[in-house]
This record gives sequence, C-alpha cells and structure tokens, in this order.
Amino acid sequence: MAHDFHMRVVCQRFIVTVAAMFAATVCAPVHAEVHRVISLNPCLDTILVDVADRDQIAALSHYAREPHDSSVAAVAAALPIVYETAEEVIALHPDLVLAGRHNALATRNALDRLGVRTALFDVPESVADSIAQVKDVARLVDRVDRGNEVVARIEAALDEAKAPPGARAPTALIFQPNGLAPGAGTLANEMLQRTGFINVADRYGLRKWQNVALEQVIADPPEVLLSGEPYPGAPTWAERIMSHPALKHLAGRMVQATFPERLLYCGGPVLIETAAALASARIHAAEILP
Repeated sequence: MAHDFHMRVVCQRFIVTVAAMFAATVCAPVHAEVHRVISLNPCLDTILVDVADRDQIAALSHYAREPHDSSVAAVAAALPIVYETAEEVIALHPDLVLAGRHNALATRNALDRLGVRTALFDVPESVADSIAQVKDVARLVDRVDRGNEVVARIEAALDEAKAPPGARAPTALIFQPNGLAPGAGTLANEMLQRTGFINVADRYGLRKWQNVALEQVIADPPEVLLSGEPYPGAPTWAERIMSHPALKHLAGRMVQATFPERLLYCGGPVLIETAAALASARIHAAEILP
C-alpha cells in the first residue's frame, strides 16, 4: 500500500510538471524578439535589408551577392550568406528563417523537425501581394515603422511612373533570356499596366511565365521589346536571342529598351527600380514611335 501511495504521488507530480510545462509553452509570447534572422530567398533578401537592422541579419541567400541577379548585391557583399543547407542555417543559431515555397523542401523539413522558427512566403503575383510581404517581414523582425516607410516609397514610385493622362499606351513584351516572358496573372504584367503599357503576351498564347519563340516576336512584333542586359558569363544562346540581327530589321516598327533581369521576379523595394525602368522605357519609346 505504501508503494502504491508513493507511485500515486510520483504520478501526480509528473502530471503537474507536464501541465506546468504545457502552460508555460502556451502562455509564452508567440513571437519572441528577433535578434538573428536568415533569408533563404533572393526576393525576401531585398525586403530584409530594407526593414531590418544590420545586426539582426545573420545571413542572406547566396543569390544576394550576384550583381546581375540581385538588386542588393552591394549590401550583401558585407553580410554573411548561406547556400540553403540546413547545416549552415542551424550553425548560425537563427531566431527566424525566411523562406519561399521554391526553397529546398528537405531544408525546410529539417528546420521544422528541429523547431527552428520559419516563415514561409509565396511568390507575389500582384503589387498588393508584394506590399503585404513587406509589411509581414517588417512585423516579423519587429520593425513595423520601417516596413511602412518602404511601402510609402513603393507607392510614391508607382505614382510617379504612371503615364500622363491621355497618353497613348504602347504595346510591349518583356523578352528575357531563352525567350521567357510574363503574361497575365504575374507581377510583371501588372507593372507593365501600371506604367502605361499594354502587355501583348496573350497575343502569343502566353499565360503566367512561358517561353515565346523569336519567330513569333518577329512575325508579330510589339511596339516596345523590353529585353535584358547581356553580361559576361551569360549563356551564349540566351544572349544571342536578345540581340538577334532579325530584331534590328524591326527598327522602324519596334523599339528595344533595356529591362534588367534582376527586376523581373521580385517585388518589395525592387518595385521602386522596376517602376522607374519601365517609365523610362515608355518615355524613350514615345520619342521614337509615330
């Protein structure tokens, strides 16, 4: 009987202890203060460097240092980077990891199993989605005011990039390496519309992101072809398709303008530079087109 009593006391203490641990977990703040944050995604890199303190950033993705692919390469040169492996991330002891749905699933699963707090983001398909991401990242790193400042800058840039009232909207196509072009339902499509263009991707049967053949563009050219910047080390074929001699024969019917590839996929603060580049291309086209 004494043994049974002892066992009951032990069990009761165990239950109380577990209950106390559970209560502590439930009552603890859902979002502890973030001192060390890692981004695994190039588009989230661009937001993080604008809203977080430098000493909060434990690392950015390795893409952040690529000058032709990243709009924050100069900043990233002075910050640590990771190559998306769970081992690298864990070694840096982050309070928070920012990841996109295209980041390695194995890494995301490993971080989840180890209890590393991770925030998962979709690819923004509209300006509204992009602004929401800026606010979400700013909130996660406890810098809400800074997020609001970035949003205000984006909205001001979009307003400044609008075409004047009554201006004719030229037809346009964003034509990147390998003939990749954005159609309806993409952030790039909305940016074209906001800056005074008519995207003709649907003329070539494109939806979302798809490839368009150079022959189609030559046979039925837009008034403005927005192509990337060839750079050292770029795939030869990708460079050649954007500077193909056949495109030059369309000089009287089509204007070619530069649209850097680094502006193509990301929203957030990148939209400020994207809006300016598209507005500049529209103004240049208006000076040449009849």
